Amino acid sequence: MSSPADELRERTRQQLLTSFGGWSGMVISAVPVVVFIAVNAVAGLAPAVWAAVGVAVLLAGYRLARRQSVQQAVNGLVGVLVSAGIAAYLGQARGFFLLGIASSAVYGAVFGVTLLIRRPLVGLIWEFVDPAPLPPGTRWFEVRPLRRAYDQATLAGLAMFAARAVVQLSLFQHNRTGWLAVTRIAMGFPLYLAVLGFGFWVVRRARRQLPPLPEPVDGDPTEPVTEDPAGRTG
Repeated sequence: MSSPADELRERTRQQLLTSFGGWSGMVISAVPVVVFIAVNAVAGLAPAVWAAVGVAVLLAGYRLARRQSVQQAVNGLVGVLVSAGIAAYLGQARGFFLLGIASSAVYGAVFGVTLLIRRPLVGLIWEFVDPAPLPPGTRWFEVRPLRRAYDQATLAGLAMFAARAVVQLSLFQHNRTGWLAVTRIAMGFPLYLAVLGFGFWVVRRARRQLPPLPEPVDGDPTEPVTEDPAGRTG
């Protein structure tokens, strides 16, 4: 029978897996961006805002009809709504990308803080979902090879978000709306997949190098000696 902690880890693992979306999620998330840029170039900002929102609503319905993750549908729709609202408020098409730039900066800051306090974020998440087999009383951040691997994986995430923020902020400042769309798609799921693959590789390698736990010894003298009703000890 699984414990509440095991059940919580399993739910968390499933939520993480379903939130990624895969290649289909990447394509679907890119459609509103492409529609926004194309309509803005032809008809102006207001039609572009409505077109992006309309496409996002249709795609959310498509995801739900295919019984895909509700989280993906809601997150995608809310992201487009907020981005379109910012663009409409500023009266500039480049405002559509401001939310993504700010999000990358915030995520990068979170990754960086966890490195500074020597509790890398990848380690915190991974050890919660799938704890490493360590001797009793040993904490994962005290095992140098393991923490180094988590440091490297977290640093890769920090570099990804920092690159997104810096590149797209520069394009935002120069009002390069078309290139903002290109970099948002190119530095989205493909870059995320590369960083995720690197993280899995470096952590798995470190875990394989951990010393095996000692096998329990039969007849351990520390086990209590019991006596049955017949007077025999066991």
